Amino acid sequence: QGSTSPSCAWEPGEEPSGAMASPSPTRNPTEVQMSQLVLPCHTNHRGELSTGQLLKWIDTAACLSAERHAGCPCVTASMDDIYFEHTISVGQVVNIKAKVNRAFNSSMEVGIQVSYEDLCSGKHCSICKAYATFVAQDPSGCKVRLKPLTPQTEEEKLEHSIAAERRRMRLVHKDTLKDLLIRSPRETELETRDGSAAVPAEKTRVESVELVLPPHANHQGNTFGGQIMAWMENVATIAASRLCHAHPTLQAIEMFHFRGPSQVGDRLVLKAIVNNSFKNSMEVGVCAEAYGQEMSVSRRHINSAFMTFVVLDQEGRPCSLPMVAPEPGEGERRYREASARKKIRLDRKYVVSCKQTEVPLSVPWDQSNKVYLSYNNVSALKTLIAKANWALAREKEKVRLYTLEEDKFLSFRIEVSVCIAADQAFSLLSDLRRRHEWDSHYASAELVQQVDDDDMIYHVVSQALSHENKPQDFVILASRRKPCSKGDPFVVAFRSVTLPTHPASASFTRGETLCSGFCIWPESEEMSKVAYYNQATPGFLNYVTTNVAGLSSNFCATFEACEKFLLKNKEHLIVQL
Repeated sequence: QGSTSPSCAWEPGEEPSGAMASPSPTRNPTEVQMSQLVLPCHTNHRGELSTGQLLKWIDTAACLSAERHAGCPCVTASMDDIYFEHTISVGQVVNIKAKVNRAFNSSMEVGIQVSYEDLCSGKHCSICKAYATFVAQDPSGCKVRLKPLTPQTEEEKLEHSIAAERRRMRLVHKDTLKDLLIRSPRETELETRDGSAAVPAEKTRVESVELVLPPHANHQGNTFGGQIMAWMENVATIAASRLCHAHPTLQAIEMFHFRGPSQVGDRLVLKAIVNNSFKNSMEVGVCAEAYGQEMSVSRRHINSAFMTFVVLDQEGRPCSLPMVAPEPGEGERRYREASARKKIRLDRKYVVSCKQTEVPLSVPWDQSNKVYLSYNNVSALKTLIAKANWALAREKEKVRLYTLEEDKFLSFRIEVSVCIAADQAFSLLSDLRRRHEWDSHYASAELVQQVDDDDMIYHVVSQALSHENKPQDFVILASRRKPCSKGDPFVVAFRSVTLPTHPASASFTRGETLCSGFCIWPESEEMSKVAYYNQATPGFLNYVTTNVAGLSSNFCATFEACEKFLLKNKEHLIVQL
């Protein structure tokens, strides 16, 4: 047993110090940090960390975070797109931070940040950011209802709010691909590059089998999702190598879902084939199926994934790749779908992954990017809502005007408490065709396209400021969101888009809005706090800086008119009911 020296003991009730100290009170209780030294056994022939090994570490850290919140075993349900920005060399340290962003009923989103650290130079560099969905299960395998997560910091509140948008995007991911395939031509055109003939896709086909052993599984006997991803990455790399006759680098993994579990003792059959190659990249499709000892039992589809590879020269520049000749039938389908996925992937990376300052004011609108523009529209407003450091600029009766100065932007928030149910205010304020009834700046608004129940495109015409000036017009995407769970606000977000049917006209000065909209919080059954946000674009700043007093008065008067509009039409709604 031995004795305990006074220098390393502490009394009951005392907090341990040093390396044994508890996490800071402000630290997210679900946060997990993992640091791994990259050893030769973790690397490929180039001395770089195997992406499969990195995926295992990412999945492990994310699972531990999910289980901290759930208090029970969790399994990987899906992983969003992952873009790998850099490779990691032997001797460097991989730092992974994972924490639960939001808990829904029985699933939760875990955010993962991966970076590397060079111990000799002290350099730190980001590798990737990922979002994984985990499902909590009891010992019998049934789903467990999760307790809600309360975010504490500004960053956590933002991630918590936008997690609902990312969940929405995951649910419609398959529909987005189907819509694009319906509208794209069905012909499969084959080309040649550098005078070479296309390589038959069949030559890239790989099939491999793995036996699931206890080290590959969790405490319930289910195979780790990260282990399955690592095996899939292995066969995908072999398939890509067979096309290019070189050592490819994994650049991205498409969003994917686990369709079912596999257990210790299962045999996993992994199949991979190059679906399509583009000028500097190729897509490899991978499928994982499981079966038990009895071969007569039909195989269970565990997962399908799509991985994008590039081949880099000695200077790190992407090389040109040979074309792929797909097999008739299924091969041609995969070939077409790979082209559609590339289009969707570029849209998603361009619209969703860009910083707000990098997204142009007006993004071209088409059916293939509607989900991602809607996501960007709502998440940009939620990002603005979550910001701290708003300064009270004016208060007149019940109307409060706040400002927020940041780099290139000056943002406004005007809020008032109104005696109206939140859902009624949401219904009235989300229809831009009625805005001229309370906002004197609006002359008219025409509904151009009803995208779906939650997204509409309007052509808005404003009042001319003087006889010498032409009126402004806008093409605006309006995205509405009802609360995802109790405590969430109603949200109506606006941003400019470009429509071929409504080009700029000589009769108007085309205006643009980057981020604006309403946020409506229920305060009681008959009382709501209504807030309007507007992020002023650089072209608007000169006007703002010279007209602060007049502008604030104008904003308050407009919002007072908004309050009267809501109260008046609330009575009309009650009469109609």
